[in-house]
Amino acid sequence: MIGKSVLHYNITAKLGQGGMGAVYLALDTRLNRQVALKFLPKEMSSDREARLRLLREAQAASQLSHPNIVTIYSVEADGGQDFIAMEYIKGVSLEEYIAAGGHSPDDILDVAVQVVEGLDAAHRAGIVHRDLKPTNIALTTEGKAKILDFGLARISGAPRLSRTGLTMGTLAYCSPEQAQGCEVDQRSDLFSFGTVLYELITSCRPFRGQHEAAIIYAIVNEMPEPLARYNPNASEDLQRVVSKCLAKRPEERYESAADLLLDLRAIRGGATADHPEATHTPRQPVPSIAVLPLTNISADREQDYFCDGITEEIIHALTRVEGMRVVARTSVFAFRDKSEDIRSIGHKLSADVVLEGSVRSSGERVRINVQLINVADGYHIWSERYDREMKDVFAIQDEITLAIVDKLKGTLLAEEKARVVRRNTDDLEAFHLYLEGRYYWNRRFEGGLQRGIECFQRAISRDPLYATAYSGISDCYNVLGYFGALPPQDVYGKSKSAAARAIQIDEGLAEAHASMGWVKTYFDWDWEGGAAEYNRAIQLDPQYATAHEWYALYLCITARFDEAVAEVKRAQELDPYSLIVNAVAGVVLYMARRYDEAITQQEKVIRLDPSFALAYWFQAGSFLERSLWGQAIAALERQIALSGPTPMAMGALGMTYGRSGQAALAREILARLRESKDQRYVSPFYEALIHSGLGEFDHAFDQLERAFDVRESLLVYLNVWPFLDVLRIDPRFDALLNRLSLHS
Repeated sequence: MIGKSVLHYNITAKLGQGGMGAVYLALDTRLNRQVALKFLPKEMSSDREARLRLLREAQAASQLSHPNIVTIYSVEADGGQDFIAMEYIKGVSLEEYIAAGGHSPDDILDVAVQVVEGLDAAHRAGIVHRDLKPTNIALTTEGKAKILDFGLARISGAPRLSRTGLTMGTLAYCSPEQAQGCEVDQRSDLFSFGTVLYELITSCRPFRGQHEAAIIYAIVNEMPEPLARYNPNASEDLQRVVSKCLAKRPEERYESAADLLLDLRAIRGGATADHPEATHTPRQPVPSIAVLPLTNISADREQDYFCDGITEEIIHALTRVEGMRVVARTSVFAFRDKSEDIRSIGHKLSADVVLEGSVRSSGERVRINVQLINVADGYHIWSERYDREMKDVFAIQDEITLAIVDKLKGTLLAEEKARVVRRNTDDLEAFHLYLEGRYYWNRRFEGGLQRGIECFQRAISRDPLYATAYSGISDCYNVLGYFGALPPQDVYGKSKSAAARAIQIDEGLAEAHASMGWVKTYFDWDWEGGAAEYNRAIQLDPQYATAHEWYALYLCITARFDEAVAEVKRAQELDPYSLIVNAVAGVVLYMARRYDEAITQQEKVIRLDPSFALAYWFQAGSFLERSLWGQAIAALERQIALSGPTPMAMGALGMTYGRSGQAALAREILARLRESKDQRYVSPFYEALIHSGLGEFDHAFDQLERAFDVRESLLVYLNVWPFLDVLRIDPRFDALLNRLSLHS
């Protein structure tokens, strides 16, 4: 080809060869500029799919105008040969750059940020690259990174060119799902980027093997060696980023390239021309720890709650240490009883260190073994055995906490130490009862909540100044009232009294202020008071994920959706494996009318735990707004199969039947709800939903008035819940909003 002319291009040199064609340097005689021409191999010139793929590459890249993506000029054909004319990049491939070695951390970060900026642009345009690797990234002589070769790209909405089940892409850089021939999305590109970044930092591929099967096994099952093994200058922050990119499950990776960019820019610590909002101050390393549930090795299995309680107390104490990130309870408890490598767990939780251990109690004696493990290399930092009398359990907790802080942060000042080891009771029996109450609270079922209240009340009978026990009572009653297990008038008064007493005893207790924020929001309808309590809780304990979650819902009530999304994302960062936090993230998206994202978010929750019934109820709302009646009904039927025919589930199902034109089934649901009133409380709000679905607006407003009279919790969402939009044209709707002090 060298020396030949094709159309108005004079070919002068060969630049490279790949499986999908050869690339040549040429002179565009019309515009007098150098270009790169990519030709299909001659043997593929009659292959329809290969020709379509070349066209797809041009279509994908030509949709993107970004400084970190190669520019496509045109698609041409001459003498039976198809080719792309594109920007000529004078420089080296990233593969050559890596081979040269000797790059500073700043240089590596600069390249990484540019590549992810290009990926972010592609993903925002609905394009997944699917073949990101060092040879498909070029660096210009000026240091500008360019993503090349979109030949395997998947464009949103475009016809599929390859069959599901085929592994597309270069194997060593494939994600686990791609290596196994499964469907992929943008998170697959982020895994591939993780492999590129690993190689950029270490000059080694993270997943290696003598043959394809061995490489696939490594990608799907093995954790790569820590970066520091090959590059002692690799920071812990970079290790966290690489580990998150290389998570085996897509939902454990970054949600988007934009999220990944935030971390990379924070590590780099400097502003860019495109992103002047980035800080000039490098982020200081923040030690992070995951305290795994202590294992009960006692003969008495009833001591499980005691082990869980000690775990929670250590977590809670560590959250009082400024400058330390502590993984939330629900996320660490997701790994209970799992025989998984500590390094893998630490990477999934984005933790630098993991504390694990066991508890054996017998009579008045207790033995606690704990080990602090470095996630980067799997080595023990510290271990200790405590063999004491049960009455010393408080002292043991304090010793463990202070030892961890000493290893991770250094010596605390006396006043800091006092804050960390502060206790809410010195009564051991009250403490045991509190732990048991929280054990049942965390199980989140109606009978468990009632049992939790009993435990907290017994704890208070032993220690009337036990502030956290009062907060526990408030939390149990709040949930019972919110989901309609009991009438609001029966539970919220008790909840408010308990929260107020907790604050009176300990004004600095974040949990109590969050509980009070819930009462003020969902029963008092005191919007300013609710916001003040949530903000006070977050101020007192910025790592309390529940406060961020509840405040996000409050922001939805007041139609501040962008703020709500940001707040619930913070809750997810603090407690990434919490089912309720992740489900509420979907609710926030639903309220913001981002239905497709909301459906996807609830699917993530369901993948985490298919038995989590609430996710199906939340997901059904988005299906409903997309007029996907069958999927909405199936979701609600699944919820009923898991949690029984609760008024909440039946009300939504009846409304869905009504809106989908199945009036007879809707009326049957309504009749069943009314019959059940002899056995349990049925919120008029759920009856209003069914009437609205049937178009019976007079009856719907009658029930909403009844809901107003009893101060039904869910009425606070009147102005923002999409499935109530059918009532908006009625003047009674605005009147009700005004009485709630909520305005359109």
